[in-house]
Amino acid sequence: MNTSVDKSNLLTGSTGDWEIVLGLEVHAQVTSESKLFSGSSTEFGSEPNSQVSLVDAAMPGMLPVINSVCIEQAVRTGLGLKAEINLYSVFDRKNYFYPDLPQGYQISQFKHPIVGEGEVIVDLDDGSSVTVGIERLHLEQDAGKSVHDMHPTHSYVDLNRSGVALMEIVSKPDMRSSAQAAAYLRKLRTLLRYLGTCDGNMEQGSMRADVNVSVRRPGDPLGTRCEIKNVNSVRFASQAIEYEARRQIEIIEEGGTIAQETRLFDPKNGETRSMRSKEEAHDYRYFPDPDLLPLEFDAAFVEKIKADLPELPDDKKARFVESYGLSTYDATVLVSERVRADFFEAVARGRDAKLAANWVTGDFFGALNKSGQSIGDAKVTSDQLGALIDLISDQTISGRIAKDVFEIMFETGQNPAEIVEEKGLKQVTDTGAIESEIDKILSGNPDKVAEYKEKPKVFGWFVGQVMKATQGKANPQAVNEILKAKLDS
Repeated sequence: MNTSVDKSNLLTGSTGDWEIVLGLEVHAQVTSESKLFSGSSTEFGSEPNSQVSLVDAAMPGMLPVINSVCIEQAVRTGLGLKAEINLYSVFDRKNYFYPDLPQGYQISQFKHPIVGEGEVIVDLDDGSSVTVGIERLHLEQDAGKSVHDMHPTHSYVDLNRSGVALMEIVSKPDMRSSAQAAAYLRKLRTLLRYLGTCDGNMEQGSMRADVNVSVRRPGDPLGTRCEIKNVNSVRFASQAIEYEARRQIEIIEEGGTIAQETRLFDPKNGETRSMRSKEEAHDYRYFPDPDLLPLEFDAAFVEKIKADLPELPDDKKARFVESYGLSTYDATVLVSERVRADFFEAVARGRDAKLAANWVTGDFFGALNKSGQSIGDAKVTSDQLGALIDLISDQTISGRIAKDVFEIMFETGQNPAEIVEEKGLKQVTDTGAIESEIDKILSGNPDKVAEYKEKPKVFGWFVGQVMKATQGKANPQAVNEILKAKLDS
């Protein structure tokens, strides 16, 4: 657990400093074609109640059957979290009533989860990192969905999500700011996507977080926590934490006490509001599900899954720094999504890796952000961007001209060599031609030549004039060398 106090994370109230203590319970929908205990489809966006088996609807006599793919995905995720994999786990019944919970209980795991303690290393914007402990990962089935906006007096129930497999990933209370919690959510989503165990689409509900917030004086024992349920975006999680922490501080400083409760975040008003008092484990009357035997597998099963793991973000980042000589920042940006890392490596293969990283993280990502496109949507392929870099490296075009070429490429998908040929953009490397232009500029501006003798900074003006005269095609290195020689003679 994080016991050190970082003063930069403290909040100041009317009576002094306060520390936020945060733990997250992330519900991640398992990537699987069928549900945890039935063969019903998990496809998103289908017509209401069109993907519901008799098991999902809790019809009498229907028995659950474990989906082995979901078990493998949970183990795979546990290995990605560097966590202990429990060879023996138990499915329990968690008893509570919701209109969209047909059984009147949820099949989950309590005392014996499939995955034990692990950790996630979270990179922060200031270059530092924090290690967030993982308490456990357990499997459970999702409930259905109540719909309240289709009729003025009636609510409807959609059971398409009923029985969908969820991994509940429970962190330790190791985070101390909304920024750390946001970075943790992003890192966890990246990890799940690398592993292929959850698509991480928070807007579709396939990844959502329950955020546990408490405050205390620095160094004091943990305070009373409130749980903010079902937060479905990183931005909303940050806003909810900031509001809830301030709310708790105000209550305590005014002489009140914090009630342990479950709250909801209202994104329209940017505030949390009370939902219900917080249940304890005994309120759910957990007991082993009598329809399911304990889940047991051997170490060979785990080792087989482990051997199939991809290179994970932290290892990939370390390799990018070591093998490609990238900065930690650039490497972090590139490995944040697997498709980004793959695109960069395709561009960098056999080329100057730092130049490739500059183009990928700068011009290419900048153009994607501006256009609202993803890498898969872009007309520029990794091969085409690599070809553009080749034209810079072999001095066919200058770096400045390359930016103009890239804009046309991004708009049309045309190959860079074709654009250069059509537009007549090849770089002028003929030193005789460059020297001729320089002589014209020097002879036409004797006052500037004299000024240079007193103020060497005027050199940049001459470079600009030469580039203007050659429409940006002159080789910059040749321009600088010839100009320098003539002006200093």
